[in-house]
Amino acid sequence: MRVLLFTGKGGVGKTTTAAATALHLAAQGARVVVTSADPAHSLGDSFGAELGSEPTEVAPGCHAQQLDARERLEESWGEIREWMLEVLDWAGVAAIEAEELAVVPGLDELFALTEVQSLCASGRYDVVVVDCAPTAETVRLLSLPDILGWYMDRLFPASRRLTRVVGPLVSRVTSLPVADDKVFSAAQRFYDQLDAVRHVLADPVTTSARLVVNPERMVIAEARRTYTYLSLFGYQVDAVIVNRVLPDHAEGEWVEGWRRSQAEHLTSIEEDFAPLPVFRAEHAGAEVVGTEALGELAATLWGEVDPMGRLVDSRPLKVARGEHGAFVLSVDLPFAERSELDLTRTGDELYVAVGPHRRNLLLPDSLRRREIGAAALAEGRLEVTFVEPVG
Repeated sequence: MRVLLFTGKGGVGKTTTAAATALHLAAQGARVVVTSADPAHSLGDSFGAELGSEPTEVAPGCHAQQLDARERLEESWGEIREWMLEVLDWAGVAAIEAEELAVVPGLDELFALTEVQSLCASGRYDVVVVDCAPTAETVRLLSLPDILGWYMDRLFPASRRLTRVVGPLVSRVTSLPVADDKVFSAAQRFYDQLDAVRHVLADPVTTSARLVVNPERMVIAEARRTYTYLSLFGYQVDAVIVNRVLPDHAEGEWVEGWRRSQAEHLTSIEEDFAPLPVFRAEHAGAEVVGTEALGELAATLWGEVDPMGRLVDSRPLKVARGEHGAFVLSVDLPFAERSELDLTRTGDELYVAVGPHRRNLLLPDSLRRREIGAAALAEGRLEVTFVEPVG
């Protein structure tokens, strides 16, 4: 089973690349589904087909869907939403405002992400291709299972126990609606979905993220940041795809200036993102719409390479033995600068922050009883050395 995530700055052609790759894999005999995690769906436009929440066959062996995340939200959040509406009504909040407040912002997008795990578990597909939202939204979305999972692990059990103890007392002295087992069961199902999608997406053997760029300065800069943040949250980035490269046969003085600019950026991409493989797709000169055009794009993009494979064999996070009995926790943080890095340990957890993003790492048993002896950021990797406590 493989999951391929395609993300990039808005307008670089990530949807086209995801759709083309899905068709290419289906033509090779794989059972493929391509799904959109971008609220501004354009997957159907790329295929030139009407798509809905259920996978629709767009070519032999290839299905596609544009999920209505609100539907999945209602299915999984219904009981919790009803309880929140009761609480807000008790607090005197008007019905319309209560309807809005009862849905946590961004939660519908998160349920779109849990659809990936459902597709994997269905057993109907060999590959799930995900057309992600533009990079900033993708990083936020892909960090949510890790962040919300952290809160659920710590707060959910305590909240349930507290409600069982205090709930009956509250009911006697006030009309405040108290969450019952039905609400907590819904929260447990939500947690289980989060946990399942975390396991799928954080497994580099199963999931690979691929950065789609154009040979332009601002796009490349954003891709560098995305690479850093995805690595922080444990996602394996295994390729860079450069779209809209001017073909050699393009002529003209204006085109020649553009070609020189692209050549500089292409060299920068090859050097900066090494050892990631870089794939190029020539500018088609027109919109790439429909299965025939998408198939032609995929053939030139991938050539003899199997896009279903792991194109980089490494792990973003690993623990290894160091010198003198020490252990070294290594985290991939490509392009990260020391000035934007913050590292803190609290009990059994290590907090790693890069710029605006922070990840809480629960330390494995082999590291919990040890102390941090040193930490260094070099060549795109954070290495934290754990040693035996003194005395």
